Amino acid sequence: MRAGAVIKRILLNNVQYNPNRDPQFYRRTVGEEFRLQVFLDGSGRAQARLEAEGTALCEAEVALPGTFDCRFRFDRPGTRVGTVTVVRDGETIRQDIRLDVEAHAWVG
Repeated sequence: MRAGAVIKRILLNNVQYNPNRDPQFYRRTVGEEFRLQVFLDGSGRAQARLEAEGTALCEAEVALPGTFDCRFRFDRPGTRVGTVTVVRDGETIRQDIRLDVEAHAWVG
């Protein structure tokens, strides 16, 4: 199975995730909600999970094709690497995403 065979697209805060895009598009402030949507292709069922800092932020079983929808927030500023993991039929696909949290909203 190719890495893109199950994960079709990832949206972070309603913007298609691209690691080369300016991270400002995805940033949130402390306590502000992130929304991650992972659009999955295929048939059957898949287990989807988002982890950051060694903690599961969301987990769900998704009927395929379908969407893994995850909402979460952080209580302190910093940059984290979140890992989306999708398991289907014994195969595991992982995608890292950058999660930036600012102490306060930028003014100006």
